[in-house]
Amino acid sequence: MSIDRFLDYITHEKKYSPHTCKAYQKDLTHFSEFCQSYFKLESIDQVEYSQIRTWIINLVENHNTNRTVNRKISVLRSYYKFLLRTETITISPLKLHRPLKVSKKVNVPFSMEEVDQLLNSDLFAEDYEGILQKTIITLLYFTGIRRQELIDLEMTSVDFETHMIKVLGKRNKERIIPLLPEAISVLKTYIAYKDKLPVSPSSYFFHSSTGLKLTEGFVYQTVNHYFSMVSTKVKKSPHMLRHSFATHLLNNGADLNSVKELLGHESIAATQVYTHSSLKKIQEIYSKAHPRGKEE
Repeated sequence: MSIDRFLDYITHEKKYSPHTCKAYQKDLTHFSEFCQSYFKLESIDQVEYSQIRTWIINLVENHNTNRTVNRKISVLRSYYKFLLRTETITISPLKLHRPLKVSKKVNVPFSMEEVDQLLNSDLFAEDYEGILQKTIITLLYFTGIRRQELIDLEMTSVDFETHMIKVLGKRNKERIIPLLPEAISVLKTYIAYKDKLPVSPSSYFFHSSTGLKLTEGFVYQTVNHYFSMVSTKVKKSPHMLRHSFATHLLNNGADLNSVKELLGHESIAATQVYTHSSLKKIQEIYSKAHPRGKEE
């Protein structure tokens, strides 16, 4: 079946993450079931654009946002590109499709004051769970790593001698990220608490008090819970800490290419989305530095 071959392709050749592969499978299965139910199609390989358009209308009528619909169509587009590549079809049914219009979202990062207020607070309990949660937030902010990268972090990937961590990012690409002394101190405190737990040693750096690997939900709830105490920002998530990490570095003079490497982006374009938050700072620097901007 073509869907199975495509999923095998993005898993083993493209090296997409398990989370992404699962999302692709879900969207393709949903579209396939829709086509079977509405058009009695046994395969989506030879579908026509009019049938895809009917699915789009159905998605919108079921209160999916334009952004969500575009994401689902992007999955279909990748699937039909694969069918073209394998000569299963000769033309993509999405060849002339144009994405639905979406309004640009501007995600406002946490301010440096908000991060400082939280990390310097006594909001974290002085037990294993409290130290675990503080360490999660600290590492996310000090390194800008993704939530899944934090969850998958191995004990052997943290080098306390060189103050570096080795992160396995998207498509199994490794990158090295330096750690500041404050982060090292927090990590060592966490290790001290972890060593006292009556559980078998784990290969993962982070785990629950019972020795289980962390879940995405736990990491999200940790960030959301604690930042709700110090911030009124609408979005309070692990990704916003990554966003804050990049923005604060750029605001303080880091060059775009260095931030790109730290974040593990493949192209500079992916990193440039963080520069809009730095425009105010750039304007201030410009006004102070430009000879015609200085006050007499």
